[in-house]
Amino acid sequence: MDLDTRLQQVAVVGAAGKMGSGIALLLALELGYRALEHPEATHLLNLIDLNDAALQGLVRYIRDQAAKDGERQINRLRKLFRDRADLVDNQEMVQEFVFEVLLRLRTGRTMALAQDALLVFEAAFETEDVKLAIYQDLAARCRPETFFLSNTSSIPLQALSEACAIPGRLIGFHFYNPPAVQKLVELIQPRSCSPELARLALDLAQLLRKQTVPANDIAGFIGNGHFIRDALYAIGEVERLAPEHGFVPALHLVERVSRDFLLRPMGIFQLIDYVGIDVFQLIARVMASHLGEPLHSELIDRYVAMGVKGGQTSSGAPKAGFLNYAKGRPVAIFDPALRDYRELGGPWLQAAEARLGPVPEGQSWKALHRDPDPGPKLEAWFQAIRTMDTLGAELARRYFRASRATGLNLVRQGVANRPEDVNAVLKLGFFHLYGPITDYLAEAP
Repeated sequence: MDLDTRLQQVAVVGAAGKMGSGIALLLALELGYRALEHPEATHLLNLIDLNDAALQGLVRYIRDQAAKDGERQINRLRKLFRDRADLVDNQEMVQEFVFEVLLRLRTGRTMALAQDALLVFEAAFETEDVKLAIYQDLAARCRPETFFLSNTSSIPLQALSEACAIPGRLIGFHFYNPPAVQKLVELIQPRSCSPELARLALDLAQLLRKQTVPANDIAGFIGNGHFIRDALYAIGEVERLAPEHGFVPALHLVERVSRDFLLRPMGIFQLIDYVGIDVFQLIARVMASHLGEPLHSELIDRYVAMGVKGGQTSSGAPKAGFLNYAKGRPVAIFDPALRDYRELGGPWLQAAEARLGPVPEGQSWKALHRDPDPGPKLEAWFQAIRTMDTLGAELARRYFRASRATGLNLVRQGVANRPEDVNAVLKLGFFHLYGPITDYLAEAP
């Protein structure tokens, strides 16, 4: 069965969640255009979630985004509506496209909506028990030829497919957040994955204008395999520095180094907040249980126990976690001893910045992100860090080497097939300027 046929009956489980809503939008837009291009076919997108209010919000979100996409692709709509004399101006065409998109949607709380689907996307909460229950239900309801695509970011798929009696029909199709914007899909083939499903997943990614990077079916895969260990290293650095500098200044030092010295789009603690401290804890536990590796942080446990969890609002704005935010920018650091936030300012911050020392001059992540050839400037930047005798440069060299070692270990452990795949995930999925497996500071003293 080809992809065109399968796209006539699609379901998304967990559709109203952070990732599910983005996946639902991508599919809704694609089916909307297909419905206009192939009016003889019936295209349905079944959106399943336990939260009725969130499903209503999802439909509004798809409606609004479909209008924006129609405006962006008005030339495409003009061609599709060229025989419609009743549609005169652009806005009428956009409104008709939105109507076609919404016609494809069916929403509800019941898995019965997925029973006729030929492609089922699963974006449920990242716990094995939840996913196991979902796939057992789907296996009992769906057709024998239905394919399942999981957005899991850490749970190995082979055991899941065997436990639910769907071997060969399940593949990891891990979008990055937000799915409608991010170009990366991490493609994870369990051992029993059928060649037909593997080919279809590649075709689907191309159709959705995504770039795939293969990862092997080992807990955490490439993205979280690096991120979780990278973050645990940063937490360890804070704990190492805290006795001398104090907890809040130590966290600020590591945050600044990971962002401004290593030229990343955000610091490591802001990234943990973005993911969610509780979600980070959950992913680390999943990886530890499968790998037998001590991927654990008492500090993470302490924050979650105090209700400091980070995450994002429905608009994508960060919630308070390690850091507190105003207009999306960090303005304070949480002090677990005080159970309150300490503002970024005043004498303590000045003292921490003085101890850290300056960054090399002339570059920033934002500027280099737009540069078509940042390589020579990155070389010069890290050459400066290699020779600087400051605490900031020392911490940057240590952090760089740890990040590089983590990347190399993902290749040695068979999670990634090549160093280039590790680098691609960090560059595409995390917007790093360079992959961790580079030699910029590999021989730093």
